[in-house]
Amino acid sequence: MLATFSVLPVGVGEALSEHVARIVDIIDTSGLDYRLGAMETTVEGGEDEVMELIMRCHRAGRKAAPRVFTSITIDDREGATGRLTGKIDDVERILGRTVKHG
Repeated sequence: MLATFSVLPVGVGEALSEHVARIVDIIDTSGLDYRLGAMETTVEGGEDEVMELIMRCHRAGRKAAPRVFTSITIDDREGATGRLTGKIDDVERILGRTVKHG
């Protein structure tokens, strides 16, 4: 399973980098493969692992803020693994060139 998600603490001011850094630390120490993006993070793993990680991040955001929005997009394809980089590889193969990615 691939899941792209973002956690947005609300009511803590405009600067969110410290809150985001704490959440990224949770992701980084989870043991799951991930890619940090400018506006979201994508993780790959089993359904239970991925959803548990997202909820840990959501709860961390909730502890830091009076309100938190968490957005999740899931790509769940039976038998698929290595899609975190494989999807990009597929596009580059079709285009015949590399493209910018994180």
